[in-house]
Order: sequence, then C-alpha cells, then structure tokens
Amino acid sequence: MPTSRHERDLRRAGYRAIAGLDEAGRGALFGPVFAAAVILDPEKPIRGLDDSKQLAPERREILAGRIRERARAWAVAAADAFEIDHWNILEAARLAMRRAVEQLPAPCDCLLVDAVRLDLAVPQRALIHGDALCFSIAAASILAKVARDTALDAWDAVFPEYGFKDNKGYGTPEHLAALERLGPTTLHRFSFEPVRNLSRYESWAGYPIPQQGELFACP
Repeated sequence: MPTSRHERDLRRAGYRAIAGLDEAGRGALFGPVFAAAVILDPEKPIRGLDDSKQLAPERREILAGRIRERARAWAVAAADAFEIDHWNILEAARLAMRRAVEQLPAPCDCLLVDAVRLDLAVPQRALIHGDALCFSIAAASILAKVARDTALDAWDAVFPEYGFKDNKGYGTPEHLAALERLGPTTLHRFSFEPVRNLSRYESWAGYPIPQQGELFACP
C-alpha cells in the first residue's frame, strides 16, 4: 500500500510543493496516453489512495472527486496516438507527464515520478512501482486512469464496433477480433505491432524529408 513517506522525506529536505506524476494507457492499442500531476495537501488527507489498477472503477471515481477537491493543485494532460507513433510510447508518456506539470495551476518545487525522469529543470525522484508506494503518485494514477476511461467511453460512441467502453483500447480478444475484421481506425497506434499487422494500408514510417521532422518537433 502507498504511504506518505516520500513526501515527508522531501518536506524535511525543504520542499513544499511536491507533485506526484503517473500515466495511464501506456500499453493500449488505441488513443492517447494520459498523465496527471497532483500536489497533495498534507492538511487534507485522502483515505484509500492506492494504485489505480488495484481499485474498482466506482472506487476510482469517488477518489478522483476527493483528489480534485482536496489537492492543492492537479492537472491532467495527454499525448495523442500520432505523437506516440512519432516518438515511441515511452517518450510520449514522458511528454504527457511534462505537459501535466506545466499545466498545474500552482508551481511545484519537486517531482515524484513513477519509474522515469522528466526533461524538466525541477528536482525529481523516480520510484519504481511508485503508484504502489507513494500517495502523490497513486493520486496521479487515479486521475489519469479516470480521465482516460472517460475519453474511451466517449470514443466508444464514435467507434462502437471496437468495444472501447469495455476494453479501454487494450488488446483484448474482442478488440483484436474487431481489428482483424475492420482494420484500425485513424486513432489506433500504428507503431504497435498488433495494429500494424492488421492494417490494410502501408504503415507510416516517418517523414520522407528530414527537415519536415523539425516542424513537428516536441516543444
């Protein structure tokens, strides 16, 4: 179970606005990868925080509401399927987390990040399985997961044949069967092998003119 140990250690070191970071949807075949940043308020504890993958959807929704109400600051951001295909999923996840930090309504002075380091000039600590160890990262994982699930529910209405409301874009047998029957949508991740193998078109393989890549360079 996560605890506040890492936040307490950093507060003893002098930090006062510690943001937890995590992403959701890294292994999916469809749509953006989402990320959240959360600065918890030690004066307003939230009971029941845990890795979002260990929580039932209804419980995640309840906790997400409490996080949004009680946190000092929070933000949710994403990197879309086109950015995932251009950069790769790891870099896209890092980009989404960086965007979440930059969108916080209040500045942070230290980051607690699940497993990776971000290209930001802010002191940071990467924790392996951080969502299972650290309250701030667990809170971020919940907000990111809830935001992504909400988006997939909306996309289910646009692409009902793929079952996104149930599979959330992951490679379930139902989803793979729909890909084989219908081919991928424009919002699938063509850099992922199951999608690429079931595409009826030649997969995009980068910009034909090297200079074109500069136009789409990650800020």
